[in-house]
Formats: sequence, structure tokens, C-alpha cells
Amino acid sequence: MTGNIKKCTLDDLRALQEISYETFNETFRHHNSPENMYAYLERAFNLKQLEKELSNKHSQFFFAYFNNEVAGYVKVNTDDAQSEKMGDESLEIERIYIKGKFQKHGLGKYLLNKAMNIAVERKKKKIWLGVWEKNENAIAFYHKMGFVRTGAHSFYMGDDEQVDLIMTKTLTE
Repeated sequence: MTGNIKKCTLDDLRALQEISYETFNETFRHHNSPENMYAYLERAFNLKQLEKELSNKHSQFFFAYFNNEVAGYVKVNTDDAQSEKMGDESLEIERIYIKGKFQKHGLGKYLLNKAMNIAVERKKKKIWLGVWEKNENAIAFYHKMGFVRTGAHSFYMGDDEQVDLIMTKTLTE
């Protein structure tokens, strides 16, 4: 794999929005109505929302590059930026998004390892994420990487209630 990682800044706002729209749409449009997809994309990835997330000192975004092109990104959260109350000893991977044409090149593992390194640097004991219950490829990948299902929570795609499985990995020192 020829890639590298760069921490995102506010200068990357439009690129972050673009890749968020593209990857989310590629992954989920076949399972949701166009109206619900549009509603979610507009709420989750509008520039004001992404600027707020990028400005949060407890969240970090990192772009992954493949052959000098932005191929995907990871977003990690600690402390009160976590989307669920998991405590100070946990780090959340809120998003690992990779463009379809760059999947199967090891970028998911690359970004997951970046998140785990951040967790270890910050002396976190657990790393966790939410994954849509119907995203079988992602669930299999996280199982392979040592995550186990520890719960579930609901989220809304427009007006459609859906379920994310919560998966957790305990980190060893």
C-alpha cells in the first residue's frame, strides 16, 4: 500500500465534506430512500456541522492518501465528544470512511491502527465504534480486528430508525 496520513484542519473543510458525502452515499444509498439519504447528508455533513466537529478539541480527523489522492478518513473522539457516554478511559472511532475504489487496499486497517495508536498514546483502555447492523463487511472486518459486540443504539436516517451495533476492543499495555 502506498499511502500516508495527514491530520485534518479547518483548511480541509470542503475536502472533508466532499469525501463524507461520497463515501456515505456509496455505502448506504442502496439501503435507504433518496429522501432519507438527503436529509441525513444535509444534517451530518453540512459545512457548519463539520466545522464544529473539526474545532472540537476532543475530536480529530485524519485523511488517508493513496497515490497522493484523498482515499478516506478516520474520525476519533475522546471525553465528551464521544457519541455515547463511554467514560474517560475510552476512545471512539466515530467514522472510518473509504472511497469504494480504494477499498480492499488495507486502508481500513491503516486508519484503525492510527486510531489505536492515538488511544494507546492517550492511555485509553478501550476503543469502540458503532457499525450499522446491516453492514456485514464492516462487522466482519471489526471482528477480525479483535472487536466484540457490546451493545447497540438507534440512530435516524431521515425518518427511518436504524440500529448501530456497538463494538469494543480492550487495549493491552
